[in-house]
Amino acid sequence: MPKAESALASFNCLPPKCRTSRILQSCTDLHCHKAFLETRPCPQVLDHYSSSRQHSCGRGMTADLGRRVLEFDEVEHQWISMPDGVRLAARIWLPRKSVPVPAILEYIPYRKRDMVRARDERNHPRFASNGYACLRVDMRGSGDSEGHMPDMYSDDELADARHVIDWIAAQPWCNGKVGMFGTSWGGTASMQAAVKAPRALKAVIANCATTDRFEDDIHWMGGCLLTDSFEWGATLPAILAAPPDAATVGPGWKEMWRKRLQGLSFPLSAWISHETRGAYWRHGAVKFSTDDRSCPILAIGGWADRYSNSVIGLVEARPDLCHGIVGPWGHHYPDHGEPGPAMSFQDVALTWWDHWLKDAPMPKWPQLRLWQRAFDVPADRIAMRAGRWIATDPSETHATESAFYPGKDGLSWRAGPGTRHSVPTDTQHGACAGDTGYFGRIGGLPLDQSLDDARALCFDTESLESEILLVGHAEFCCGIVRDMAQAQLVCRLCEVDPNGRSNLVTRQVANLQRDVTLDGDARFAPGQIAHLCFRFPSTAYRFSKGNRIRLCIAASYWPLVWPAPFQASMQVDTGGARLALPCPSDVSPVADMPPPGHLPPDPSWESTAEGPLCRETGEMANGGIFHLWRQPWSTTRFPELGLSFSSTTEMKCTTSTKDHAVQRCAVSVVYEIERPDGTARIESSLFGRTEPDGMSVALELDALWNGEVVAERSWLHGHKA
Repeated sequence: MPKAESALASFNCLPPKCRTSRILQSCTDLHCHKAFLETRPCPQVLDHYSSSRQHSCGRGMTADLGRRVLEFDEVEHQWISMPDGVRLAARIWLPRKSVPVPAILEYIPYRKRDMVRARDERNHPRFASNGYACLRVDMRGSGDSEGHMPDMYSDDELADARHVIDWIAAQPWCNGKVGMFGTSWGGTASMQAAVKAPRALKAVIANCATTDRFEDDIHWMGGCLLTDSFEWGATLPAILAAPPDAATVGPGWKEMWRKRLQGLSFPLSAWISHETRGAYWRHGAVKFSTDDRSCPILAIGGWADRYSNSVIGLVEARPDLCHGIVGPWGHHYPDHGEPGPAMSFQDVALTWWDHWLKDAPMPKWPQLRLWQRAFDVPADRIAMRAGRWIATDPSETHATESAFYPGKDGLSWRAGPGTRHSVPTDTQHGACAGDTGYFGRIGGLPLDQSLDDARALCFDTESLESEILLVGHAEFCCGIVRDMAQAQLVCRLCEVDPNGRSNLVTRQVANLQRDVTLDGDARFAPGQIAHLCFRFPSTAYRFSKGNRIRLCIAASYWPLVWPAPFQASMQVDTGGARLALPCPSDVSPVADMPPPGHLPPDPSWESTAEGPLCRETGEMANGGIFHLWRQPWSTTRFPELGLSFSSTTEMKCTTSTKDHAVQRCAVSVVYEIERPDGTARIESSLFGRTEPDGMSVALELDALWNGEVVAERSWLHGHKA
C-alpha cells in the first residue's frame, strides 16, 4: 500500500557501530577461519570486557574465587550460513587463549540485539571469562536472522540447531566440544538437540523447559485449552514482526524486514485446531524420544512454573544421562529466581560444563535436588518460600505412599461405603488460581484458596497428627457420572491451617471427553460410572502437623482454562475412590544451593517501568465477571548503543454468569525499539470469543516505522463447537 511504501522509502541506515574488529563484522564465510585468528577488538571492547584484576573481568561478570579469570573479546554480529542459504545471526564472546576452547550455545528467537540483551550479559560473559567460547544465536525469522518462522519447533528450526553446532565445532577457536543451554523455548530446543545429538554436542542444560508439548506447555493442560494460548498467540507474532537492526545486518535490513512481515504467520490457529495430542504435538516432544537421547542433560525448573513438571519425569526416564534441580521460583533463570531462595545458575552451570566439556571430576551431585515446600500464607507475591532443599533417588519417588479415601466424612485413612456427591458448577471457580507461571511475570501466585474451595466439592482430613511428605505425582482415582461427553473436571490439592487459610499444593484439569493418552475420545455412556484417574503435576511438599489436607473438585477453572462449550451435570462416586501421595523412603536434606551473585556488576543497561504489574477482578454492568492484568510500559535502555527496547501487555477475560458458552478474551501487546536511525513499533491485538456455535479468534498486527505504517496484517480463525 502507498502509505507503507512511503515509510519504507524513508528508511535511513547508519553504518554499523564499531564493537569489534571490522574483519569480524564482515566475515560471512562458513569456513572463514583466518578472520577469527586475526581479530583485534576495538578499544572500547577491551575497556568494557577485560581487566588485569584476578577476580574481575569488568562489565558483564564477576568470577568465582579460585577460578582462573580470562580476558575475552566480543563479536557483536556474525553470520552463520545454513545449507539452504539462510543466514543466522550470532553474538559471540571469545576467550583470549592461544589454544581452542569448548563452546556453549544459546539458541532462541528473542532478539540478541535488544529484547534479552541484558539477560544474555548475565550468562555469556561469565562463561567466557572461565574459558568457554559463547554464542547467542537468533533462530531463523527472528531478531537479526534471515528466513521465516512458520511455527514453533519447525523442521527448519530443529535442523538449524544441528548445523549451528557443526559450524561451531569446525571453528579454529573451538576444540570440537559444544554445550547447549537455554530457558523456556531455548531449554526445549537444547533437549531437542540432545535427541540423536550431533557428535560435537557433549552436554545440555535445559531451564524451565518442556518434554511434552501438549500436556506441559503453554497451550493445553489435560486436554483443556489454556487462556495463556491467546496471550502467546498475540505475543509471538509481535516478536517475529520486529525488524533486524541496521547497525548489525547492514543496509539490507529494510528488505529483510519487508520479507519477514510478508511471511508472518499466525501459529495460534494451529494450536487451537489440534485439540488432541496427535502427530502435531508429538513433533519435537522429547518425552517420546527417551531411547534416542544421547548426551547428558541437566534439567532445572521451579515449582511456581508449570514447566517444572518435566524435570522428575526426565530424570526417571534416563537416570543414566539426566540430573534434575527444582527450586521454588518461577519461569526465570534461577539467579533471578522468585519466590526465593534463588540459586546461582552460573556457578551450577560452570560445574556442569567443566565436567562434560573440560573433563573435570564429576561432583557428587544427587540426581534429584528439590525444594520441598511447606505451608506459606498465600499471597500474590512471596519473596522467600518456606521449605528446605532435599535429595532423592528417582527410583525411589514411588517407593511408598500415603493413601486417603474420600467419603461422606471427608478424607479418611480407611475406605468407607461409596457415596455420590454433586460437582458444583460455579463459573467463578478459579478466581483464586493465580496464573500458570509460564510467562514468568512478577507475582501471580495462587491466592488463598478459601473462596474457590467454597465453590467446589471438598474433602478434608482431620488435623494431621504428624507431617506427611509428598514427592512426585499425587494421584486421585474416582468414579464420575455425567450427562454429556464434553465436560471439564478440576482437581486441587490444598493444605489448610487452623486459621482456615487454604494453600494450593498442586492442581490438574481434565477434558473428560479425551482418553488417557489425550490422543482420542474416551468411551461415554450418559448416567453410567466412568472410572478416572487424575495424575497431578509433580511437586515436593511437606504437610505440617496440625494442618489439614483438602481435596477440591469443580467443573471449571476460568480464567486460567477456557471453559467447555456446555456445562455438564456431574457427580463423584466415591466407591473405590482413592487419593495417593507418594512418599520416598530415602528423602534427605542437602546443603543449600549456591546463592546468586550480582551479575553483571557494572550493567550496560538501565531499566525503568511506569508502575508494577496490575491485576483486577470485578463485575460488569451486564452482570458478567472480568479478570484483567496489565504490565505497564517498561523500557530497557542501552546508552552505549543508543538503543532502547520498550513493551507493554494487557489481557482481559470476561465471562457471562448467565450463559456458560459466552466467553471473551482480549490481548494487547506493544513493542517499541528506538535506534539511532529511527523507531520501530509493533502493535498486536487479539480478540477471542466463544458462542454456543463455536469459537473465533482474530489477530490484527501493525508494524510502524517513525510513526508511519509499514505493514498491516490480520488473521481470523473460526472453530465450530
